[in-house]
Amino acid sequence: MSKKNPRGTSVRAKNVTSKIPGVLLAGGLARRMGGGDKPMRTIGGRTILDRVIARLGPQCAGLILNANGDPARFSAFGLPVIADGIADFPGPLAGILAALDWAAANRPNVKLVLSAAADCPFLPRDLVSRLYGALEAENAELAVAASDGQSHPVIGLWSVSLREQLRHALVVEDIRKIDRWTARYRLATVTWPVTPLDPFFNANTMDDIAEAERLAALDGG
Repeated sequence: MSKKNPRGTSVRAKNVTSKIPGVLLAGGLARRMGGGDKPMRTIGGRTILDRVIARLGPQCAGLILNANGDPARFSAFGLPVIADGIADFPGPLAGILAALDWAAANRPNVKLVLSAAADCPFLPRDLVSRLYGALEAENAELAVAASDGQSHPVIGLWSVSLREQLRHALVVEDIRKIDRWTARYRLATVTWPVTPLDPFFNANTMDDIAEAERLAALDGG
């Protein structure tokens, strides 16, 4: 049995989560906002991406950014930028695969990678620990977040050992929907409350940006 610290988190879980890198998926083209990079939009004087980094940085063993095109546009954030390894594949599974490949090449001892959408400015501060806790408790292979009765498969923990299976699914089977692929594996789903706000709110439209300004005040800025 794992030892517990005073807050009830197993020592093993704490040690493991401190070694999990995170990938921020920034592949969307923000068509409903007139184009451009959604994470570069500003909320309360800070870019969405800056807010995501502030949330996940303390939870992860380093962050990388998955984005296609000229990586220089993200240079101010100081993160490694990796492109999809599969040409002309627009979906988030390609970004997840790119992150797993990056981990295998650069962090060979890493077993899991966290993924998160780079346009979710209010991500939970306990995201990694709760996902890993469910993965461990349920003997699952993958874990994803949920709220308000809806799964958020872009936000989850992914096993590096499954990267070749994911590559086959993308290249040979042309699978693009995340939940179609995760259905093949033991999946843990972790639900967060939506009060005072849904931590997985994402900014897809200009109206969402206005709503995010209001939510930022509820979130403490």
